[in-house]
Amino acid sequence: MSEQENKGPGHITAGMDDREQVEKTADRLRDELLLTLEELDRRRERAMDVRYQVSHALDKNRDLLRQAAVVAVGLSLVGVGYSWWRRRHREEILWKHRREALRRAWAHPDRVASHAEERPMAIELGRKLVLIFATTLASALAKRSVRSLVPASEENPESSGKKRLGLRINHSPAHA
Repeated sequence: MSEQENKGPGHITAGMDDREQVEKTADRLRDELLLTLEELDRRRERAMDVRYQVSHALDKNRDLLRQAAVVAVGLSLVGVGYSWWRRRHREEILWKHRREALRRAWAHPDRVASHAEERPMAIELGRKLVLIFATTLASALAKRSVRSLVPASEENPESSGKKRLGLRINHSPAHA
């Protein structure tokens, strides 16, 4: 006979009666439950610990944060450099704009102020009508989506018995 057959199916509880087997199983299950509860408590504490969450997020996204910082510093340096260049060449740019304005005034004395080519009135009117239609459509869609997302209030706040803050004369009905 092999060693497995000597022990039988329940070799751990082979020499115990039914009551002892149930108590051992209950103790084992109780210990596993306590370990599970301790682990859940540890995870709850870790989930509620803001300092841990921030450090964990920083560790996890360190490369991305570094890249974002490099991009931010680069953009700020470009902005500072551009403003410095603009300040140094301001007079030159101003004279260039004045020369272009004089050229435009010489070429088209009726359109001194604008760079744009004058379009036919029908095209401008059509463009404005399309713009008005698109704006009206967008606002109607926005109103409809807000109405569907936010339910309408069924009761009047004054009739529900809630007191409103403010001066009493503002909330009382007008007397004739």
